[in-house]
Parts: sequence; C-alpha cells; structure tokens
Amino acid sequence: MNKQSAAVGVLALAAGLVILLGKLGVFAFIGSVFWPLLILIPGILLHVLYFGRMLPAVTLIPAGILTVIAVLLVIGNWFGWHSMNYLWPFFVLSVGVGLYEYYVFGPDRTKSLWAVSVGLIAVSVLLFFMTLLWRWGAYLLAVILIAAGAWMVLKRPRFR
Repeated sequence: MNKQSAAVGVLALAAGLVILLGKLGVFAFIGSVFWPLLILIPGILLHVLYFGRMLPAVTLIPAGILTVIAVLLVIGNWFGWHSMNYLWPFFVLSVGVGLYEYYVFGPDRTKSLWAVSVGLIAVSVLLFFMTLLWRWGAYLLAVILIAAGAWMVLKRPRFR
C-alpha cells in the first residue's frame, strides 16, 4: 500500500467518525453546553492581547463586557435560564466592569470615567438586591414578622 492510499484511508476513517459522532448527537450536546465559550474566548483573548502589549487599552472595555456576559450565559446555560430572573442586573455590571478596567489600566484616569464605571456597578448591585427583595420580599417580611412576634412573646415584661 502506498502513502497516498493510506492518506485517503485515514481521511475516509475520519469522515466516517465525524458523521457517526454527529448522528449520535455528540456535537449537538457539546454545542448546546459550551456555546457561551464563543463569547468568553474573545473576551479573554482581548485581555491577553492588551496585557501582552499588542492592543491599546480601549480594548479592555469590550473585553470586560464580553467576559462578564459570557460568565452570565454560562450560568444560565448550566443552571437553567430561570436564574436570569435574578442575574439580569449583571448585564449592566458588565459595562461598568469594562469601563473600570479601562480606568485602572488605561491612560485616561479622569474622575468622570471613574464615576460612570463605579456608578454603573453600584446601580447593578442595587438592582440585583431590589430584584432579590422583590422576588423574596414576602418571605423576608414573613421571617421579620415571625422574629418580631417571637421576641415580643418571649421578652414581654413580667408584672408582679
């Protein structure tokens, strides 16, 4: 057997294996589980290229945004999309993180850039806690009322 027919045999074997794995759903499973990596990898790559001194500091803004959003999508994909009911404020956080990275590592260290980035991060955290309070507020109110009632019953003044 010559080298050319061996190469064709290896290609036929690889093509058959790819078709078989595709029909068994291996690629569909991998794609459905790991598709957020298509967003995470460019975010990390932009960070690496900036810190490798190949790109300007302004690339940290989309790098931070892509990285945070990819982490949110990984959480949603792996733990269920219902978690986005609570995590949606972190999409606002992603812009704040990108701007804050640019403020810390970039040449522009103005107070306005810092104020906007920290303001977006603060708004995101505030919206997250408001979402938790809105979703779990009735439970929190019930626990507070039970604790207050128990305290009133147990700590009532003793009259003689």
